Amino acid sequence: MSDPNIASRFDEIYNSTHKSVLLYITSKCGRTADISDIFQNVYMELYQVLRRRGADYIINDTAFVMRLARRKVARYYSLLERLRMFVSYDALNGQGDEVDFSDPEADGFLIEDFVVDQEDLHNARRFIHTQPEAVQKVFYLFYELDLTIPQIARALSIGESNVKNKLYRTLKELKNLLK
Repeated sequence: MSDPNIASRFDEIYNSTHKSVLLYITSKCGRTADISDIFQNVYMELYQVLRRRGADYIINDTAFVMRLARRKVARYYSLLERLRMFVSYDALNGQGDEVDFSDPEADGFLIEDFVVDQEDLHNARRFIHTQPEAVQKVFYLFYELDLTIPQIARALSIGESNVKNKLYRTLKELKNLLK
């Protein structure tokens, strides 16, 4: 059983930091598919630290969790690079060249607002996954995290016009694809 102080302290830290951590991870990830894994690893380690060291161990919540996030991103990609020397990442993922689109919530994009038919949804997800990582990140931040265009521009360190261009051009292409 877990100490109630640790659980409440974890909830407090999570509620105050999860959005900034998710923004940081999204801006630093090489692949949008890796975001949820890294995010989960950050908060798993936070919980382990709280259990080992106690609820009062962490003084500056944001600084501590952001340091964990930086380490997890760096460690995740350094491990992937080492593994790529032996096995391809796609083989590790069990996906090969195909991406599984059977779960409409898999990547969290809310394309459902634009797509009614399940086949169209499948085609829309496939299309988004063929786009460059920068476009996938813009879609993720815009539709999953409900960020505004200026917030996305700051998070990804790109201009607002660049964000709008990626978003609107891709939506136009998607609309033409689904006609």
